[in-house]
Amino acid sequence: MTQNDKTNPTGSNPLLGVEEHVQGFLQVREAHRRELIDDYVELISDLIGEFGEARQVDLAARLGVSQPTVAKMLKRLAAAGLVVQMPYRGVFLTPEGEKLAVESRIRHQIVESFLLALGISPETARRDAEGIEHHVSDETLEIFRRFTEQGRNPA
Repeated sequence: MTQNDKTNPTGSNPLLGVEEHVQGFLQVREAHRRELIDDYVELISDLIGEFGEARQVDLAARLGVSQPTVAKMLKRLAAAGLVVQMPYRGVFLTPEGEKLAVESRIRHQIVESFLLALGISPETARRDAEGIEHHVSDETLEIFRRFTEQGRNPA
């Protein structure tokens, strides 16, 4: 009997092979890495749309973090070419940053629509979509999209 043939003590699915485990964990780590970046650029885009600019103080308040935490992340985003900071003004997205914000917003809307179609309350769907959007694969996201657009028949 190989390691893949063994069932776990609870009687559930057998242990995955090493490579399958590695791929799963790599996907999760990459999602965690992108999660903050996506959240920041999406919020910056929303604030610019609402107020004409995004200020550090507003980002900190809405993300529930300190201003030094925001400042550190904005430096990372600037180094990645996603934002520019203007003295005495605020933070603005580069074209690449705006593209990422739009993509993130679309992912969120697809996941939230899917959860709503399942009967999840609007408040819970909004909150849950905020986490799921970063971890769902493009393949699964496409099925979610088709499910909601085709009246719950993803085929």
